[in-house]
Amino acid sequence: MKHTKHNGFDQYPLRQELLQAIVGKGFTEPTPVQTKVLGYESLAGDLIVRAKTGSGKTLAFLLPLFSDERMISRIPGVLIVSPTRELALQISREATWLSGNLECTCASLVGGMEINGQIRDLQRGASLIVGTPGRILDHIRRGTLHTDTVHTVVLDEGDHMLDMGFREELEGILDATRKREKTWLFSATMPDSVRKLSRRYLSNPEMISLVDDCEQHSEIAHTVYTVPRKRKLEGLANVLLWENSSRGLIFCHTRAETREVAQRLVDEGFRAACLHGDMSQRERNQALSQFSSGHISYLVATNVAARGLDVPGVEHVFQLGLPSDAEMFIHRSGRTGRAGQAGHNILILNQLEAEKLRFMLRGTGIHITWLPVPDSSVIHDTQRSRFEDKIFSQKANENQQIRSWAADLIARADVLDLVTGLLSLSGNSFQTGYALQKELQQESDLRKNNGRNVQKSISSERLRSRRQRGTAVRLGISNPAEWNAGRVLKTVCTSLGVSRREVAEIVLKPDHVMVGLLPAALEKYRRYPENLSQAGLLQQTTTHRQPKGKKRETSRSYQVHV
Repeated sequence: MKHTKHNGFDQYPLRQELLQAIVGKGFTEPTPVQTKVLGYESLAGDLIVRAKTGSGKTLAFLLPLFSDERMISRIPGVLIVSPTRELALQISREATWLSGNLECTCASLVGGMEINGQIRDLQRGASLIVGTPGRILDHIRRGTLHTDTVHTVVLDEGDHMLDMGFREELEGILDATRKREKTWLFSATMPDSVRKLSRRYLSNPEMISLVDDCEQHSEIAHTVYTVPRKRKLEGLANVLLWENSSRGLIFCHTRAETREVAQRLVDEGFRAACLHGDMSQRERNQALSQFSSGHISYLVATNVAARGLDVPGVEHVFQLGLPSDAEMFIHRSGRTGRAGQAGHNILILNQLEAEKLRFMLRGTGIHITWLPVPDSSVIHDTQRSRFEDKIFSQKANENQQIRSWAADLIARADVLDLVTGLLSLSGNSFQTGYALQKELQQESDLRKNNGRNVQKSISSERLRSRRQRGTAVRLGISNPAEWNAGRVLKTVCTSLGVSRREVAEIVLKPDHVMVGLLPAALEKYRRYPENLSQAGLLQQTTTHRQPKGKKRETSRSYQVHV
């Protein structure tokens, strides 16, 4: 039967209840990952889908799952495993509104929340189970979650779950659901850990890929600001003032660093909070709520804490310091520019880190704008312009008391003096950041000079090396096959009474040997040439400088290292 197309979803064999829910939610066109999955020939077997976070993959697997005729009772049929509480709860909310007109129920099994309520939900029955790996396995082992009726397991963000150390939990869940008919793995990347898991637990999976390795989001602009080596926090403050983001996510490497950075930003006058693994669920929920509502503008987080975080309208991602690899760079940047919106990925790096990033991203095709950190002077000018824009865009105040007050002030004072006074009062609140440009330029000049000095040092060393080859003397040898560089060196040193430091080089020829003698050894040789002759090394010519140019292929040259 041909579907009448009234939105982009009814071209697929979905239940009418689901189509009604989609229309009610205001969705009109499927995203690329939804189009790929819903339009796939057969979804009856195992499946691997490579898709970015924020691409709409939740609906991509919920829609076909809820269209399954077996999803009509309170018997567990589908198990969805997610890396974090936030993502699991987000999927649960999506499932709840999507299945509002169906006889399906959803239970959420996540860590950090009271378990008895989850047990009661399971006892009442649920068609779809969503949870985190540890808590799901806990319920399986307790016997509160029965898996013998589970026909489908979905592993969402499989690479992140394995990165977070959930391999044993995932294996335990998959071992406990042996009767499942299909396993769907959603993962942005396919590292070895994900490949091993899929080879062990998936049977001839079909592959749907919407990403390339190290592919960038085309709607994201990437910028690197270089800062002085020991002024990264000051540089971050300058960049935040310059970019003027209303909602930004700041990535740090450690939990301690998130606390330090968030506190520093608060002290600087920014509205910021941190998010890390040591926080209680109540503290995490509070921070996320403040960020989502706009009460704070900046959320400072670690990679792990931010996984599963899906807050609409994140304008900027700020990466403080060098990411560990290209994939981390890309996944962090993917927190902005979601659902087709423009986004900005900003990195704050010192000059050495910037060079390493260039090397890290070689061959990826990612375009990056490289800029020095904005200085306090340009930030001041920008803040002033923004303030003036607010003044000129302000609508005339209709409050008669205020207008009468303004008229009275103008009548009693010179207009220039009046405006100067008002600007002086308001200007005290301007944040102008730090003067970093001079320090950054000094570091840059020092790096260039050091580079030149290194080249000079290398050139000098090469010159010294050439000089250390010394003055060459040609010595005849009887029975050449019996001589090697070690025997020549020992004979010269013993016969002349010098240390090996005075012999720079030995070149073995088919019928003679060239020995490079430094001044002390050369003087002994000139005074006592017979000593070498008695030892079997015969003087053949007068001394001469070692010849330059290519050695014959039959020569064997040995540098003498002390």
